[in-house]
Amino acid sequence: MVTQLLNQAGGGDANAATALLPLVYEQLRRLARRHLRCERPDHTLQATALVHEAYLRLVEPSRLRQWQGRWHFFAAAAEAMRRILVDNARGKARLKRGSGRRPLRLDDVELIAGDPQQDLLALDEALAELEADQPQKAQLVKLRYFAGLTVEESAQALGISVATAGRHWAYARAWLYARVNACEGGTS
Repeated sequence: MVTQLLNQAGGGDANAATALLPLVYEQLRRLARRHLRCERPDHTLQATALVHEAYLRLVEPSRLRQWQGRWHFFAAAAEAMRRILVDNARGKARLKRGSGRRPLRLDDVELIAGDPQQDLLALDEALAELEADQPQKAQLVKLRYFAGLTVEESAQALGISVATAGRHWAYARAWLYARVNACEGGTS
């Protein structure tokens, strides 16, 4: 049912987009809460607002696309949420520079950076660099970290073996850790 509605919504059917939201809403809220866990407790953007903003971006008529299944849609939703949070952090960074240092976890690897907005900006910058050089590894990070997929699900979505996905994941985590620490003046 979800895949059928995704295809119809991707074809421009506004009724399908409306019918789709109740079916995917809870999973989108889980994704949003996962993203917001890394934000400061006083962050002004709430999970509900993040879900609605991301959903509007996904079903916007000027951005219609054919979804290659449920995981493709949720990966795109996670990416939309990430972009919203990055845009929000950039806006706040223009008004106020970060203070204090705290760790941001990327699975089992800690990335040491400034406040959560600065953490997200440093991670976004490093991810953009990785994507320019190693697009498949960057896509794997997005699927694992932002969409919450397992290594197996990510491998399936990318059409690679689980072993290759595991190697790519280990490489990408180490690369991002080193890059974020270099951006922040870390000594690692």
